[in-house]
Amino acid sequence: MAVSRRTFVTSAAALAAAGVPATPAPAAPADAPSGSLVPVSPDDTPDELVRKASRVRPTARQIAWQQLGRTAFLHFGVNTFTGLEWGTGDEDPDVFRPTGLDTDQWARALRDGGFGLAILTVKHHDGFVLYPSRYTDHTVASSSWRGGRGDVLRSFADSMRRHGIKVGVYLSPADENQYLHGVYANGSARTTRTVPTLVDGDTRTPDRFHSLDATDYGAHMLNTLYEVLTEYGPVDEVWFDGAQGHIPPDKVEQYDWDSWYTLVRSLAPDAAIAVTGPDVRWVGNEGGTARENEWSVVPVKENQYGRTDWALSYDTPDEGSRSALVAARPKTDYLQWWPAECDVSIRDGWFYHPDQLPKSVDELTDIYFGSVGRNSVLLLNVPPDTDGLLHATDVVRLREFRERVDAELPTDLARGARVTDSAGTRTVDLGTAREVDRIRLAEDIRHGQQVEAFVVEAVVDGDWVPVASAGTIGASRILLLQAPVRARRWRLRVTSARAAVHLAQFALYRSRV
Repeated sequence: MAVSRRTFVTSAAALAAAGVPATPAPAAPADAPSGSLVPVSPDDTPDELVRKASRVRPTARQIAWQQLGRTAFLHFGVNTFTGLEWGTGDEDPDVFRPTGLDTDQWARALRDGGFGLAILTVKHHDGFVLYPSRYTDHTVASSSWRGGRGDVLRSFADSMRRHGIKVGVYLSPADENQYLHGVYANGSARTTRTVPTLVDGDTRTPDRFHSLDATDYGAHMLNTLYEVLTEYGPVDEVWFDGAQGHIPPDKVEQYDWDSWYTLVRSLAPDAAIAVTGPDVRWVGNEGGTARENEWSVVPVKENQYGRTDWALSYDTPDEGSRSALVAARPKTDYLQWWPAECDVSIRDGWFYHPDQLPKSVDELTDIYFGSVGRNSVLLLNVPPDTDGLLHATDVVRLREFRERVDAELPTDLARGARVTDSAGTRTVDLGTAREVDRIRLAEDIRHGQQVEAFVVEAVVDGDWVPVASAGTIGASRILLLQAPVRARRWRLRVTSARAAVHLAQFALYRSRV
């Protein structure tokens, strides 16, 4: 995400002096808490809730993650060869035979598609692992592929870094194979475990052993995480979901989230933990679209051994407005910086199926504006096929998608223009009248997310006239005008804010589509 060279700052007092109709948050006392999460009390008044929300700030890893904009998912494993979406755990590992695996082809296609990070399904719900793990036989090492010496994760990580793409890993908490082996959901107690747990013939000499509370399966996951995070280079995102296995309802595994988070923080301190994690949340659907007004500051509660969870439901239409903060207060432990990730697959399924076709460029573009354009990060799944390649049709579609986004948002007409800031307003003089039909805004989220409502205006026939308006901005807001507007002077007016507004971008475009 490009950020302009200039930051616009307006205080709550300045907004009020300028006649902004909304009531900004009360000034915070010097000792008021701030950070990526702020505690909430059941006795907090609505004004206190807003004041606390205004003081929530992202961590450095969250800022880096939100600047990615477009990220990729690669669902690949035994399901690719069985045709299933959710495996059974008793697959013959020899079914996994990607005879033409080329992870450099994946990386080139993703790079050309404009993606800055890619996440591999190192372990899906079936428990099959894409590297030779010490802790399970349900791995690539049990396949005849490459004589049992293949390692998809190694190849993936090396290829992505070689092409300038950050590396993410997905390890499903569910594990059908470990259930069949009596480890997953076996009812074992949480006890202190030593990680890594050395096995027969283990030649590792760790600098540090970690003592963490876990069940039998929780320890298995910790050891798996340890291998992935210590043997494959730096990882920038660790992706969990909350899936349970297809097992009897009385056999639910209580996941050791606190211990898993602790180990990730220790071994990969720069990695964002998503989407069942404290850094990134699931947007609440698998269609790739965020809410019209998506807040990065939302009410949360702790659940199930430290799991970060929604105080409101995951699919609540409003997660962070003033009214939402009040509605969630009885269940809220913290207000947290917990930005949204919008996941969607380029095809109907998450794994490759030869009878499915990729979404059209128009569909992908609508998804882009509905995610990146609404203060979220897009996570687009592109599944490798049975040869171990991204299908040629998908590769072309990724390139077409990037070209379309580039055409929708070409040169920023406001770059180098004369900019004037006053209370609650930024005015841009382009020097000559230009047609504009796309507007991109961004707050400097190092100072939180503050804008609750704004309007964009242009001088037309000598008068300021509104051309677009919306609620939140956050890290990225893209507005599409129904028709081009030709004007020399443009302005953004913040009409409602929680506290001082720090604007990082006010970009104007004329699309080429």
